[in-house]
Amino acid sequence: MQALPRTSTTEMEVTSIRLERELKDKLKEFSGDQGYQALVRDILWNYVHERSGNFGSRLTRSDVRSTIPATARQEQRCALTGNVIRPNEPILLGLTAQGNLVPLKAESLAD
Repeated sequence: MQALPRTSTTEMEVTSIRLERELKDKLKEFSGDQGYQALVRDILWNYVHERSGNFGSRLTRSDVRSTIPATARQEQRCALTGNVIRPNEPILLGLTAQGNLVPLKAESLAD
């Protein structure tokens, strides 16, 4: 996935969230040099984009490591193109470099 544009921290609102110590430690471990708060923001933005149907514009074919054949059980959108996937339509579940499974239309991976 492409990196999100960074907003200056002076333009952000301060928000308090309570996390289990183990979760915070894992986030710190996964975040590397970017810091766990930036990782939490990325995770939240990814969720917002996915839920709003804008997820496809941020994922590229090179982000998909492998695919698994599947069948859609409800309407959703292809993570690469944003095209609608209808219930009972054959799809692929794409495993991203970040370890997420995302819905894909087979033709979205064609050359």
